[in-house]
Amino acid sequence: MKRNWPAGASALVWLVLVVGPLYFMVAASLRGRADYLTSSPLKPPEDPTLDNYRTVLDGGFGGYLFNNVVVTAATVAIVVLLGVPAAYAVARSPSKLVQRGFTLLLAGLAIPAQATIIPVYLLITRLNLYDSLTAIILPTAAFALPVATLVLTNSLRDVPKELYEAQTIDGASAFGVLRYLVLPLARPAIVTVVVYTALNAWNGFLFPLVLTQSQSSRVLTLGLWNFQGQFGTNVPALLAAVTLSVMPIFVVYLIGRRYLLSGLTAGFGK
Repeated sequence: MKRNWPAGASALVWLVLVVGPLYFMVAASLRGRADYLTSSPLKPPEDPTLDNYRTVLDGGFGGYLFNNVVVTAATVAIVVLLGVPAAYAVARSPSKLVQRGFTLLLAGLAIPAQATIIPVYLLITRLNLYDSLTAIILPTAAFALPVATLVLTNSLRDVPKELYEAQTIDGASAFGVLRYLVLPLARPAIVTVVVYTALNAWNGFLFPLVLTQSQSSRVLTLGLWNFQGQFGTNVPALLAAVTLSVMPIFVVYLIGRRYLLSGLTAGFGK
């Protein structure tokens, strides 16, 4: 077998680019403040300490993490519950009204969230949702729906028409086809949507910044901002907070990464 040395070298460079910052972040979070300023950033900590993590956990990190989990889980649930039936309707319905609705939904891909923040703020305040987790969840889910529906629709269009027809001949209702055929076959696309939506919701900053105010509604992105001001030049403590905030979503990515490529490329071969 012929070895592909350029590909191997490229993979090694990519590995260094990915692992290097992660190593620096974790190593620095295990240093003391004096050790961080005097030793080489790439050198393993001589006297590792968990004091930075204790400082972060005592500074309200648990509340920020809980709010982030709630926002992410609720956003993913809304997007999947609305996106799967919508994609099923677009892929199977010959109605021009459905197809025009899909085109209108895709127009949302061209609208950045920053351009709509004032109308969103006014809408949230008039609904009396300001300074609540719901105020973050709803617009985050709304901006994730166009991409989610596009990915799911392309996946469902890959399903042979004969399978749909066989389910219908067997007496399955539209809900039965959705449950017993669509959901199992669209699993890679659904996992892709879950990971994509979770990443965006977990790292969201604009909506939490504008639509929340109190400490009880803070999420991790704003919490890290507060830690930066609270700890000042205590960089190891800040990196400890970043390490803790990255770990949950990193686990989600590791679980769903093998579905990402197949989910994102579904339907584009036609």
